[in-house]
Amino acid sequence: MDVLISGAGVAGTALAYWLRHHGFTPTVVERAPRVRAGAGVVGLRGEALDVLDRMALLERVEALNPLMGGAARADGGGDLPAVAFAGDLQILRGELIGLLYEATRQEVEYVLGDSIATVEQDADGVRVTFERGRPRRFDLVAGADGLHSGTRSLVFGPREWFVRHLGIYTATFSLPCHLGLPGSVLLPSMPGKAAEILSIRNNAEAHAALHFTSGPLAYDRDDVAQHKRIVAGQFAGEGGPIPRLLEEMSRAENFFFDANAQVEMYRWSSGRVVLLGDAGYCAAPTSGLGSSQALIGAYVLAGELAVADGEHTAAFAAYEREMRGFVAEHQQMGREGADRFFMGMPIQEAPEMIAAGTREAPRTHLVRLKDYAPSFAARWPP
Repeated sequence: MDVLISGAGVAGTALAYWLRHHGFTPTVVERAPRVRAGAGVVGLRGEALDVLDRMALLERVEALNPLMGGAARADGGGDLPAVAFAGDLQILRGELIGLLYEATRQEVEYVLGDSIATVEQDADGVRVTFERGRPRRFDLVAGADGLHSGTRSLVFGPREWFVRHLGIYTATFSLPCHLGLPGSVLLPSMPGKAAEILSIRNNAEAHAALHFTSGPLAYDRDDVAQHKRIVAGQFAGEGGPIPRLLEEMSRAENFFFDANAQVEMYRWSSGRVVLLGDAGYCAAPTSGLGSSQALIGAYVLAGELAVADGEHTAAFAAYEREMRGFVAEHQQMGREGADRFFMGMPIQEAPEMIAAGTREAPRTHLVRLKDYAPSFAARWPP
């Protein structure tokens, strides 16, 4: 079966891997001109590490852990607690996507610099038109295109029906250095604002994150210059290293800005179209579990399609049964994290951003990973 995946982030590349492993023919379309975009460190934990192990990628992710040395507070508070960088394992988001891409690119078609324009379903498949490329037919379509999913809007309805804003915006960007500050720091608190600098690779690189509270803002998602003006306006007049951070932000090329928000839907599929990761059930950066959730969801979705021999109605229903309780718990953690964001809580991970989050909470819903096939792929290098 031919499956179109919209989005080449963590969810999309992982789904491509597992679909190909189970004998499907995935095609990935990505609106960006290249794969591996996005700043920030993501934390991985629990079942997500099991998924990486089954992909023969766990050791490579471990080798790329960017956090070196101790972390210190700029206000003199000493070492940050171990939960400061959430997850059992950390990796730069771009490097995780790069590993997944390299594990799939020889057997998966990637169409970069294009996106889905229309989706028309019938009894036999899905006719898809693209913004640039020629129309094509697929058996199934998977939307793994993030919080602002175009696939979701085309098939399920407008963004405002499903996206719940949590009152926080975050900007992240790379720095040429860490401005002379020791290790990784949380800058002194500001009312309704927070700033952090994460030094990695033995202080050879650094990433900054600026957070502020706000209701929903109207802006062009593709206008990076506008995003930088919004952030600069929010932090104007602040002292310490903030002016220097804003100066570095103004010329940063690896820059990302977005809301902390969740996606809440009654169903993640409609006919032959299914949603995955942030597109269907974003838990918000404040959950600290976005990338883990994407990896697990990709494994489960592809596995259920394999078990059902491609019968999508049964497979999509089983996928939701496996993931619903898990996602609900993560989303609760995301809401609680947003409520406590400016109460001195430590840093957590986020897709495309370093974000603040919650302490480890008891988990009642676990995804027990099924063995969807008798053996797992270990095809590195391809």
